[in-house]
Amino acid sequence: MTKIGLLGAGRIGQVHARAVSSVPNAQLVAVADPMPAAAEMVRDSYGCEVRTIEQIKDAADIDAVIICTPTDTHADLIEDFARAGKAIFCEKPVDLDLSRVKACLKVVEETKATLMVGFQRRFDPDFQALRAEIDAGNIGEVEMVTLISRDPGAPPYDYIERSGGIFRDMMIHDFDVARWILGEEVETVQAAGSVLTDPEIGNRGDFDSANAILRTASGKQCTISNSRRATFGYDQRIEVHGSGGSVTADNHHQSRVTLANGAGYTRPPLLDFFMTRYIAAYAAEIEHFVTCLNTGQAPRTSGYDGLMSLALAEAAAESARTGEAVRPADLLRRG
Repeated sequence: MTKIGLLGAGRIGQVHARAVSSVPNAQLVAVADPMPAAAEMVRDSYGCEVRTIEQIKDAADIDAVIICTPTDTHADLIEDFARAGKAIFCEKPVDLDLSRVKACLKVVEETKATLMVGFQRRFDPDFQALRAEIDAGNIGEVEMVTLISRDPGAPPYDYIERSGGIFRDMMIHDFDVARWILGEEVETVQAAGSVLTDPEIGNRGDFDSANAILRTASGKQCTISNSRRATFGYDQRIEVHGSGGSVTADNHHQSRVTLANGAGYTRPPLLDFFMTRYIAAYAAEIEHFVTCLNTGQAPRTSGYDGLMSLALAEAAAESARTGEAVRPADLLRRG
């Protein structure tokens, strides 16, 4: 039984608490949060204790932690718990600064700690099935990838200001999926951003609508489209075109029922948020984390994946600012 401490009992912390409860060989032992009501809600829902972060770090009855605290605390907490001998699952990103991420990963390497970064989309059953078709050779060689991610609405303004922006916060998930599907590192990033849904988002220094084109050294391409507004629900699609065919993963609806009558064909609305769309993915990634701890295998989404996805996000942000294509490798050398 892997015994886990949860750091942060906010929205994503609650998602992970539920995920831990669904894994048979994992137990949520304790939760820490500066807001007592949030921690107590997790305690009451999942039967764990409320402790401080220091108590969890020093606890002999905790093997691993899940970090769901604000982004600017991630790197420090990863280092602290790596030195304490705990395995670590951390929500993306490790940090918003490439040099800070590199320094953090050096500590992880020196302490030989297990670190998994939370990119749940790789664990989505549909995306997994799509990748299996590619691995089986059913579409030939991957040539072009299209990723569409649109939220039903923007997050609160104060979150936008501290999130690092649409490329580092939202599109970073698509950057990770792109690397996973392309099978090659990205050589150049060309990106553009606009403010189309809410002028106040622009006043806070961010875009609400963005596109990026990624290109590998061999010429493979990935096009990514993000928007903070989709009036029809949570829009999550992927298409991979190859030398011998294509494979697609489509949106999830609230049910699979389609009504056909004289008025036409009607389907239920899309799921309306990531917490409902990716329930199975969150459970699967925590199960994978626990399996890695029990078997010694390396996590599928590592600290290096976190670093490379942030490098793509940084490249996209710079490209949107300058209008020029940017090489992520140059930013990594600079950072």
